[in-house]
Amino acid sequence: MVVVIVAIAGIALAAKRRKQTRTEARRREASDARDLAKVSNLEADRQTAEAEERAARSKREGLAAEQQQLAATATRSSARDLQSRADEIDPDV
Repeated sequence: MVVVIVAIAGIALAAKRRKQTRTEARRREASDARDLAKVSNLEADRQTAEAEERAARSKREGLAAEQQQLAATATRSSARDLQSRADEIDPDV
């Protein structure tokens, strides 16, 4: 009888230890998954910032190109005006 009680107590104690071991393993796994999620989020944030920076740079370059085209058009117009004026002044033309 005493042996049966000791055996039951031993089985219960072993089951409790297995449950604690499983619980600790799950906690470690959850912690590892959270750490991986944090790293992934940081990488996503870095990629987003890089993409936004690239988009802003592209927009600045586009505006600079547009401004340069306008300046070229104005210079071309001025050159035509000067050519017309020269033609008006030149007695040989």
